[in-house]
Amino acid sequence: MRNRHHLTQAALLLFAFAARAYAAPADSSITGAIADSSGKAVGKATVTLQDASGKAVGAAQTDANGHFTLDHVTPGTYAIVVTAPGFASGSSVATTTPGQESSVSIALAKSDALDVQVNAQRLNRARNDLLPDTGSSVYRFSQSDINNLPAGQNTPLNQVLLQAPGVASDSYGQLHVRGDHANLQYRINGIIIPEPISGFGQSLDTRIIDQMNFLTGALPAQYGYRTAGIVDIRTKSGDDGSGGSIDVFGGSRQTIRTSGDVFGSKGPFSYYFSGSIGENNLGIENPTSGANALHDHTRQGNAFGYMSYIINPLTRVSLMFGTTSNQFEIPNTPGLTPAFTLNGSSSFDSSQLNETQSELNQFAAVTLQGTNGGALDYQLAFVTRYSRTQFNPDTIGDLLFNGVASQDFHSDTANGVQLDTTYRLNDRHTIRSGIFVQQEHAVFDNNLSVFPVDENGNQSSDQPISIPDSSSKTGYLYSAYVQDEWKVTSKLTVNYGLRFDKMDEYVSASQVSPRIGLVYALTPSTTVHAGYARYFTPPAFELVSNADIARYAGTTAAVSGQNDPVQPERSHYFDVGVTQRLSSALTVGLDAYYKKSSNLLDEGQFGTALIFTPFNYQYGRVYGVEFTANYRQDNVSAYVNVGLSRAQGKNINSAQFNFDADELAYISSHWVYLDHDQRVTASFGGTYTLGQTTFTVDSIIGSGLRSGFANTDRLPWYTQLNLGVVQHFNVNNPLIGKFDARLLLINAFDRVYELRDGSGIGVGAPQYGPRIAVYAGITKNF
Repeated sequence: MRNRHHLTQAALLLFAFAARAYAAPADSSITGAIADSSGKAVGKATVTLQDASGKAVGAAQTDANGHFTLDHVTPGTYAIVVTAPGFASGSSVATTTPGQESSVSIALAKSDALDVQVNAQRLNRARNDLLPDTGSSVYRFSQSDINNLPAGQNTPLNQVLLQAPGVASDSYGQLHVRGDHANLQYRINGIIIPEPISGFGQSLDTRIIDQMNFLTGALPAQYGYRTAGIVDIRTKSGDDGSGGSIDVFGGSRQTIRTSGDVFGSKGPFSYYFSGSIGENNLGIENPTSGANALHDHTRQGNAFGYMSYIINPLTRVSLMFGTTSNQFEIPNTPGLTPAFTLNGSSSFDSSQLNETQSELNQFAAVTLQGTNGGALDYQLAFVTRYSRTQFNPDTIGDLLFNGVASQDFHSDTANGVQLDTTYRLNDRHTIRSGIFVQQEHAVFDNNLSVFPVDENGNQSSDQPISIPDSSSKTGYLYSAYVQDEWKVTSKLTVNYGLRFDKMDEYVSASQVSPRIGLVYALTPSTTVHAGYARYFTPPAFELVSNADIARYAGTTAAVSGQNDPVQPERSHYFDVGVTQRLSSALTVGLDAYYKKSSNLLDEGQFGTALIFTPFNYQYGRVYGVEFTANYRQDNVSAYVNVGLSRAQGKNINSAQFNFDADELAYISSHWVYLDHDQRVTASFGGTYTLGQTTFTVDSIIGSGLRSGFANTDRLPWYTQLNLGVVQHFNVNNPLIGKFDARLLLINAFDRVYELRDGSGIGVGAPQYGPRIAVYAGITKNF
């Protein structure tokens, strides 16, 4: 009986097994190999088997050769998901059949690109946090804002800045901010770029800008030397991807300009390069009211590069460089009468003069930047810059009209070290400190052809003589600062600090400057800022020469009077403002400022060369008020800026030989308006997007710069309106794809206006604003 029972059980088990094998399909398996993008095996990768609902139903790990096997897989369709440290996840789909083995191969992309982007963003935040703006007036330009100007990225940088409040336009591309003559500091990615010798060319291309902040007012202790405005440029980079653009732009007055840029990254290395080359027949402002200037051709080119390498997640090294080369013809005024005689002749057609000027500016910076991920950020930079300007006279013509033909060569080489640090002491106190040291070497090589004169100053010979005038000088700037950004409450932030500046150039001087600024959130929609700053502003070293005026005695270049050295300007600056958000789309602001100076700095053109010379007023005062409004809602944006200002000086106390005796005497006892003073300065603009078309407008308005004896008069009001339209195309062709076409009209109503009439303190020649012009451009991004 027992044996029969065992036999029965065995038969039943055998029957059950056979029935199961017949009723259900056999299991299958999945094998595969996991490798990186170069084909190298990835070991210890996790392989997860997911069913149609996303539920994990199996898992395995790759061996050293990247192989894996998943056994006992029920036939069906599955997703295979692979993860491994240092790689982005990968996946594949596999369908198994009963009793069969399926095979898959999956290549994993390294996750370095994502990691690099995260690290780059962290380092960018740390770098930008080195530059505070507490208490200052700040106007921000995004890449989109620049693209929406009528000329887009072909807008010169000085004309972009004209859209900010309190910025007045002048001849030769100069800008005056809140009643100061130039006095702008340019920073690229936080690095101070030594200024070039003054001229007409723009040293920086608007195309490189990703974000630009324009700071004015009472600045934190970090900012020194050039303080009328800080142009803080954050460049494009290849951190977030790769691509580039090609742009062709041209139109009236034989304008043609070709530009391009390219950016990208490979692992921890990223790069951005841009360049442009172009020419036109309106390089410098027309000295006449005619539509086309005579002898005003220019050729201009520039290049910029930025490369960075992330050494580790908290440290980055970068190299930045730029070069600009510009050549200009000096425009002519027809109908002038010669005042001198050369070789028995006193006739010359002034429309045929052939004066030219060339400019070269080059800079480079190597930067080490890092953060410990929490309390400490730093940036250390080594900067070098070479700048030169050469004026080439029309020797015969200049002798006949001016009695002087001067070939002027100025060059300046600057080398500097800049260190900025941020230390977050706690949640309420952020300490920033830094040092800056710069050495400059300037060379002045001027050769004058002049006529002899008698004791009464009359030409005594029609044969010119040559007077060489060469000199050089090395100078130094030193500075250090420390400041604390204190969050007093959740609504009130105070930034206070000290700055020390010292110059050892043609004169030696130093100053300790206290700074304090505050921002108070009065309500969720109302913010008040205020500040006080003590400023120390050295004269532009590259413009101050130690010319020996005695050597010109007895010639047509003779001058008389004192030649006291140019001093640094010292000033007290007060600023207060309020910003009100009226709605989610509309914000308005009001700002008032007052500056009291001793040895106020100004510059003028006193020779035939278009190179400026600094001088001082013993006393200076500048004050004004600004209103700004910005609107942005859906497809509409608009802005309006209006500034009222007064800029005055009294008693010229340096480089006095450049001025007439009667003008000096008047200025010594009267407050006079500075030559760049403009009572009202305004700008407005906006965009409207309709489908793939964007309409854009901008305009500048001014009450006229100063003119006449001792600047006692002013030029008439002027306005310039520019219109543009941008069409965005998306062609269904892989070779063409997306591109933008742009059409713009400059000075749409062809208003004739003078920037200068040739009179005033330190003003050399008349200049008119541009006449009506039409331009078009095509931009292809890739």
